[in-house]
Amino acid sequence: MSTQNPLNILVVGCGNIAGGYGKTMKPYESLRIVGAYDVDKSRADSFCKEYGGKPHGDLKAALASPEVDAVLNLTIHHAHYEVIKQCLNAGKHVHSEKPLALNYKEAKELCDLADQKKLRLSSSPMTYMGEAQQTVWKAIRDGKLGKVRLVYCEVNWGRVEGWHPNPEPFFDVGALWDVGVYPLTLITTYFAPVRKVVAFGKVLYPDRKTKEGRAFKVTTNDWVSAALELADGTVARLTTSFYTGHNGKQKGLEFHGDKASVWLGSFQDFHAPVEFAEIEKPYAPLPYVRPPYQGVEWGRAMVELAEAIGENRPQRPTGRQAAHVVEVLEAISTSCREGRPVAVNSEFTPPTPMPWGK
Repeated sequence: MSTQNPLNILVVGCGNIAGGYGKTMKPYESLRIVGAYDVDKSRADSFCKEYGGKPHGDLKAALASPEVDAVLNLTIHHAHYEVIKQCLNAGKHVHSEKPLALNYKEAKELCDLADQKKLRLSSSPMTYMGEAQQTVWKAIRDGKLGKVRLVYCEVNWGRVEGWHPNPEPFFDVGALWDVGVYPLTLITTYFAPVRKVVAFGKVLYPDRKTKEGRAFKVTTNDWVSAALELADGTVARLTTSFYTGHNGKQKGLEFHGDKASVWLGSFQDFHAPVEFAEIEKPYAPLPYVRPPYQGVEWGRAMVELAEAIGENRPQRPTGRQAAHVVEVLEAISTSCREGRPVAVNSEFTPPTPMPWGK
């Protein structure tokens, strides 16, 4: 694909998040949605009516189209491995929603397959490409905090059943695997790979009901707290919860250094508040590196993929970093289950800051 041609995208999975991607991809001439597939074809029909492309009722047939350059995989967590593998074997680049897979063995297999086939494998989260997140990263790189030794990561994501039309898959994987990936990706981008974890988890609130009143039982930990040691010596505490929600006062990420601290109000929103405080002094807003996008520009991941292919350079969100995060999640889960520290061994090439974030 030349730099002049758009990246032709097949969207696989047209559920709750698909609209956010469709809306934020639509303004970019470098991207073109050529099709969509969903196990419920009516959802693919609705998506294509709004954002363009041809709806498909058969994934194999959709992947056979020579028009498709890349797949945007928005299927449920449990389907990621099989869908990504099928797409890579069909010769398509892939950007997938998180997590890349539900165990490290499968995540590594997907990375190896992409390398073998000389295809791009990109994965969420990519929220470190947001303006607020780049602002924090620049402050750290510029030494404004001094040596950062401690990070607190709080993800109180609340009771998913109250807003999501299909909450059970989220509870099947648990808050750790669904939203813990965000701060883990941020801290491994800013600092270094994780090398050791120790964790505890619990099902706090097992009996739940969907918005329609259908009862279901939670068996995967809906609350997890983990301590992590990174390769550069940074220590982090990660808390994830599908019990406490946005009314909880512990939010976002705190970065504490020898000279100062920075608070990032959200792991996700590109316009999240960013505040800076010297030791024992009050916090004050830290100016953004540029005016932020209001919310999350999900399509920024696909813009990055298109530009990286056109410029013949590595894309920032990589399968290898996503696989490392999967190994960390697996290690935390093992520590919760077995009550012991667990080592993490995988490596990845870290992404570079955005040109406007340097």
